[in-house]
Amino acid sequence: MKCKTLLGLVAASFLALGLALPAQAEDPIKIGVYLPLTGQNAFGGKLELDGVRLAHKLKPTVLGRDVELVVVDNKSDKVEAANAVKRLTERDNVLAIIGTYGSSLAMAGGDVAERAKTPMIGTSCTNPLVTQGKAYSFRVCFIDPYQGAAAASYAFNERGYKKAGLLIDVANDYAVGLSAFFKRSFKKLGGEIVAELKYNSGDQDFTAQLTELISKKPDVVFMPAYFAEGAIIMKQARELGATFVIMGGDAMDNPKTLEIAGKAADGFLQTTFPYDLSMPKMSPEAEAFTKAWKEFSPNEAPNVNAALGYNAYNLIIDAITRAGKADTHAVTEALAATKNLPTALGVLSINATHDAEMPVGVIEYRDGKRTYVGEVTVK
Repeated sequence: MKCKTLLGLVAASFLALGLALPAQAEDPIKIGVYLPLTGQNAFGGKLELDGVRLAHKLKPTVLGRDVELVVVDNKSDKVEAANAVKRLTERDNVLAIIGTYGSSLAMAGGDVAERAKTPMIGTSCTNPLVTQGKAYSFRVCFIDPYQGAAAASYAFNERGYKKAGLLIDVANDYAVGLSAFFKRSFKKLGGEIVAELKYNSGDQDFTAQLTELISKKPDVVFMPAYFAEGAIIMKQARELGATFVIMGGDAMDNPKTLEIAGKAADGFLQTTFPYDLSMPKMSPEAEAFTKAWKEFSPNEAPNVNAALGYNAYNLIIDAITRAGKADTHAVTEALAATKNLPTALGVLSINATHDAEMPVGVIEYRDGKRTYVGEVTVK
């Protein structure tokens, strides 16, 4: 009470003397981040958070105000993801939200953000339903119909594979969706799907499915798994004598893939976002990200997930700058109007469905190393 009285007397004294009160610093602009920092998807979530933190370190202010990151672990769980966004919007009053790795998690969180009318930027959530029909959900990644078509196009047109098998985690929205888009595009190109086998998240023994696939003699098996299960599948396939090429999606883009799979990863193909250290030519923005990352985390190689987190933060800062004010409606409109923004993953535009438009990169694993072999653009 004495403190409040003293402050009142000081204010009165300034006014009596005709002096202006000392300027008060504005509150920081809060940006929420909800990512899987524990649970099945923790490795990817931590990489994306590192990318967000690097971007924040380089751009800690916007509109002359400090930016504060409010980070919540969604624990790789749909209910926790929804709760995380509820906390960020209701308790922390964030201006915008970054997240998340994992399409099912992004869908759960996106529903909450939509009700709260808070813009949310997905990092690596590629399922179309993440943004479909949503006014406040955006993303810095391509979507699975495009990725699936690109994988099928590369397999059929660039590698000449005419027969494909599918190995699908039926408990995972990402795997089911991406498999369906690959299947549709591969058949449309004239390819044949010779087998379609299923498994569930957490399975460790894939002998039955792989034996069936071997008997069907596909040229390629499309397996859009997460990296841990995908690496195990590769090892077991080679142990059983499989000679087909295994191909995966962006969820396999993880340094642990090689560590777990070892020599069994040789010949593995995967679609990914257009950034990798082995790229023959980097844009100035990709070079800047790579240099900054090496200073930020000198003991770890820069990864595409970190680049996605980095891009998500920079996209929000760009939108706030163009909006000219820290207002959720104005920032949402600015995000929707994003065109030709240079980023670490190439030039990014947000289309009418709030998805990022960019090429699909392709990685091949050779002699224990990742090699960026090119990009695919599907018309």
